[in-house]
Amino acid sequence: MSYERQGSEFSAEATWERVASAGSGTFENAGRRSLRRRMNAHILTDTPQTKMTSRLPFLLLCLTSVVSAFAINGQPAFQARTSSLASSTISSSLTTELKPPAALYDGAVAAGAAKASGSFAKTFKLGVVAGCHIAFGMFLSCSVGGACPGLAASNPGLQKIVAGAFGLPFGLIMTLVTGGELFTGNTALVTAARVEGKIKTKDLARNWSASYLGNFVGSLLLAYLAFKSGTLGAAPGAVNIATAKCSLAWDVAFVRGILCNWLVCMAVYMASGCSSMIGKMTAVWFPISAFVALGLDHSIANMFIIPLGIMRGAEITVLQMFTKNLIPVTLGNIVGGALCAMMPYGSTFGKWTEKK
Repeated sequence: MSYERQGSEFSAEATWERVASAGSGTFENAGRRSLRRRMNAHILTDTPQTKMTSRLPFLLLCLTSVVSAFAINGQPAFQARTSSLASSTISSSLTTELKPPAALYDGAVAAGAAKASGSFAKTFKLGVVAGCHIAFGMFLSCSVGGACPGLAASNPGLQKIVAGAFGLPFGLIMTLVTGGELFTGNTALVTAARVEGKIKTKDLARNWSASYLGNFVGSLLLAYLAFKSGTLGAAPGAVNIATAKCSLAWDVAFVRGILCNWLVCMAVYMASGCSSMIGKMTAVWFPISAFVALGLDHSIANMFIIPLGIMRGAEITVLQMFTKNLIPVTLGNIVGGALCAMMPYGSTFGKWTEKK
């Protein structure tokens, strides 16, 4: 295809100016001189054989120049827009994920009222499930942390961290996410609903008794299944833990119950204010792993580990299980949940201290 030399020269020069303008800042002087020589060669060579071969590198260079111009001039603006969008998304997510303290308390009261509205049968069934979930957590804690006596002898602090991190946190997560009825958590939430006047005393008594009984049945069921599974082998963890828990003085068990459920109810309280799974997991993991590592006593977890220890040969009677552990620990759990965990927030954001 023939064309006039003057027209092609004008067109090439115009193209060179556009390319140089688009590629400003992207080529060094040597690169520009190289491009100029190639274009001059294209202009001076007007034979049909060389036209097609000279156009290919010319077009490639034009394309490279335009792409480079877009990459340099357009990328910062795009990155800025992307960064701004990501920041606003994260900020919005955090705003909706975390409730402010007053709203957190109101949500806990509403949750307690909803729990107390359930029938005895419903609460009992959900209590059985919650007992199994907590027992699963204690089962894992005993299987991992309780199966390393060498670590306990050489580095007891690390062994306690292992026992706390792997076990009960996942049991409470399953309970909270699936709507289980856990007695220890109800001592905080349902108590708050009662003090705020959302429910009656009989509703609180029904919820506490049904959830406690259901938790006991579920824990015993899983203790038997764990014993029959044979997964613990000859490890003495369950026997040692059960024996130690039933060797405590009454007041010591009571205080450990207070401290334990203070942390448990804080986990439940914080998790009730989180809307995402990761938020609930974070709220639960730290307090629950802490109470296990600290050696505190949770009545529902003890409903699993003490019967399991008895099945595996611990010299503990059923009467001792109740009088030496479950009764003082349960009373301590009530004090820890109702008074230590909830009363400060109820007196600040609620009506706990108002005269009626």
